[in-house]
Amino acid sequence: MSNRAESVLVGLIGEGVMPSLTPPMHEREADVQGLRLLYRPIDLLELALPATAVGSLLEAARQMGFNGLNITHPCKQLVLEHLDEISDDARRLGAVNTVLIHDGRFVGHNTDFSGFGSALADGLPEAKLDRVVQLGAGGAGSAVAYALLKAGAKQLDLVDMDPERAAERSAELSELFPDATVTPRSIAELGQVMPLADGLVHCTPIGMAAHPGLPLDIELLDARHWVADIVYRPIETQLVREARAKGCKVLDGGRMAVGQAADAFKIFTGKDADRDRMREHFLELIASEEQAPALAKAAH
Repeated sequence: MSNRAESVLVGLIGEGVMPSLTPPMHEREADVQGLRLLYRPIDLLELALPATAVGSLLEAARQMGFNGLNITHPCKQLVLEHLDEISDDARRLGAVNTVLIHDGRFVGHNTDFSGFGSALADGLPEAKLDRVVQLGAGGAGSAVAYALLKAGAKQLDLVDMDPERAAERSAELSELFPDATVTPRSIAELGQVMPLADGLVHCTPIGMAAHPGLPLDIELLDARHWVADIVYRPIETQLVREARAKGCKVLDGGRMAVGQAADAFKIFTGKDADRDRMREHFLELIASEEQAPALAKAAH
């Protein structure tokens, strides 16, 4: 019989986090491993608190015996000033999404980048990384670009609707990875760069349930391209579906979601999560979500 004497208490701070699938993923994995883990969403909108309250929430969590916290929008940068220690990768990225509370100290990590890195390695192990095009250079896009370069991408074409953001992010990444070439691009340049690219990574909201559609002309994709999406609601975005139909090897957004959760689980508990099992559970959760509206409609 497993020893359940020691418990783990963690949470998620951010805006609109009540529907997050991270708490049930962590709790289910802990149950299977015989750990007593409770994961609480701490929603700034529900509490009517500003993002700047992240520091006082961290302190309250420490006083109440929390073992750690995940941090999401809009607090990933704001939390930095409240930490006692930050991992090298999180410091270089300038963003923290996981805080371990250990011996009264706050230790910051970033599992967004490592989650995408493991997703790429597991889901597209043979992906060629000589030249990659990335759509979207926002918060998630920054972590993904960092992961791509850390995985060995030699050339990264960074496309964003905001040219200034693309240029700024490219400059930052070029400084961090001097051996790679990071180039800001406009949407209009996709026709020129896609024929030269090995793969495409999508990091914009297009394809989410509330923003349906394609982020680029699907004719720009050939069967030789690999395609990774970080959108996971729905898991089968139009991009994933149509890229697969063209013969592309694809990586759905669920793999990054599971990757970041698995890495945070290890930080919080010291134990490795079974990523395949966690992904299976994640897909069950997504399927339940997608069935719910249909069931509600049928009930009426």
